[in-house]
Amino acid sequence: MKAVFIFAAVFLCLLAGCRTNRQMEKSDGGHSQKLENRDDFKIEMAVYGYLLEKHPWDNGEYSAVFLEGDDAWVAALIRKLPNHVPPIKPSNRMQLHPNQAPIDKDTGKPALILSAKAMDPTNDVSEAIGTWYAGEAVSGLCAFVLVKVDGQWTIQSAK
Repeated sequence: MKAVFIFAAVFLCLLAGCRTNRQMEKSDGGHSQKLENRDDFKIEMAVYGYLLEKHPWDNGEYSAVFLEGDDAWVAALIRKLPNHVPPIKPSNRMQLHPNQAPIDKDTGKPALILSAKAMDPTNDVSEAIGTWYAGEAVSGLCAFVLVKVDGQWTIQSAK
């Protein structure tokens, strides 16, 4: 419930343009900043970036991308990729039916669900799995090996 309240407050402030990032960090106790500094967040961010850039799924046209994760996690990822086309949206804007493409409630058009799961890093090396789902016929996964170089996680290989 607290995460929903924080997300709603941040969203309203962004719409109103009444706060700076520094003020928002103070209002949520720096929680979003702490989240974004975690290795697992950085690893998953690298995986999402790869999936969104490389489009391993077919050339279907999707009106939105939904990311799997809890509200605070998804909100932080959306802040990192605010201008992506198609837009990245929170899961409450999605309608899901078995074996069918997810539907963007705002447009009524098909959408895509992405997920990323990072393994605990060992000696600045981590593995991760990225998946996509746009219905039974358009789904898949990719395995990643990431290395930490100068504090940044980069993809060494993707299969």
